[in-house]
Amino acid sequence: MGTIIEEIFSKKLGRKVKAGEIVICDIDYIMSHDNTTPLAIKAFSEIGKLILNKNKIVIHFDHAYPAPNIIVANNHKKIRDFVNVQGLKNFFRKGVCHQVMIEEGFVTPGSVIIGGDSHSNTYGAFTALGAGFGSTEIGVSWITGKTWFKVPQTIHIILSGSLQKGVYAKDVMLHIAKILTMNGATYKSVEFSGEFIDNLPMHERIIFPNMSTEIGAKCGLIKTDQTTINYLKNQTNAKGPFEIIVPINPIYEREIEINVSKLDPQVACHPKVDIVKPISELNNIQIDEVFIGTCTNGRYEDLEIVASILKGKRVSENTRVIITPASKRIYDKCLENGLIKIFNESGCIVTGFGCGACIGRHGGILADNENAFTTMNRNFTGRMGSPKAKIFLGSPAAAAATALAGKITDPRIIVGEIDE
Repeated sequence: MGTIIEEIFSKKLGRKVKAGEIVICDIDYIMSHDNTTPLAIKAFSEIGKLILNKNKIVIHFDHAYPAPNIIVANNHKKIRDFVNVQGLKNFFRKGVCHQVMIEEGFVTPGSVIIGGDSHSNTYGAFTALGAGFGSTEIGVSWITGKTWFKVPQTIHIILSGSLQKGVYAKDVMLHIAKILTMNGATYKSVEFSGEFIDNLPMHERIIFPNMSTEIGAKCGLIKTDQTTINYLKNQTNAKGPFEIIVPINPIYEREIEINVSKLDPQVACHPKVDIVKPISELNNIQIDEVFIGTCTNGRYEDLEIVASILKGKRVSENTRVIITPASKRIYDKCLENGLIKIFNESGCIVTGFGCGACIGRHGGILADNENAFTTMNRNFTGRMGSPKAKIFLGSPAAAAATALAGKITDPRIIVGEIDE
């Protein structure tokens, strides 16, 4: 019938749907977090009607939890009171909302999920329509259980080849951001496919829909395959059977083919995600803080890469190195398998699970004129604290190598693939 986004809407509405149509669609889950729920409560209260289906509402504390100041503490109390009064059951304090949504089984192929967070696109790694919405729309959807969409056109990105050692999916996505720019996919659906995607594990696939936000996309999507199904069965609380959703005779607005085989580690340079350079062009930039975590690269496998590089070594005395696992489940696994001990012994600071320093509210705020190297998905001015600070984005391996040297460093130097 069409592209993945057309397939999702067609199955949901029970009729053939094409790009450009305006549709009103039932929502499977409505997600918000401590940063966006208070305004959703305000909109809901002003309308003055009842919640349609309490089981569809999912609320998380993650962006500033535990509360770092009185304002946040009062917002948390407001949300807790609302949850109790309304009798909401899906209330989580287990880490980054997107990671917990996946772990708890809310994300399955063909589902439609709107979130009060711009990186709700993340769910597209599991062939779910995840889209970020404003808090007012979240509050309205609590009442109606529906929302409207303009079915987007689709850009198809076909990835082939295999990466050099020391180069990762994050590097590929940053390269895509450079090609398309931050506005190159505005209100488009972006499909990621090809042999490279087919061979990726889920923790690497997730990066592409997650960062489709950074190229302006309404959503990022990857077709369902056995890797998807196995992960849902073995790594989440999702209950099958699961739909298999793939494009059928799709018509794309545009197709882009990229061979990743010769790609070097990439870095997004302050203050835009699409200012991307090979890491070799940025050697010797001193870094005051390395932050490893977030909904992009705070998963166990990411932290395992970091631990393999840091084990038996000490990070630079001049660099703060902060590691924040994305969820409690990931934190527990790191603790069980000795990763947290490695981080502590190497001189890192390991925080509780959640968003951490990502939005500059707590957990590693930057001072004036400081440089940070992070595994985040955004590097806008003032994102992590001072508007006079600079933020660079790269892979967990690049972050670990940078932590050891105290300056931006190609991880291939550490793993012995190239000479310094």
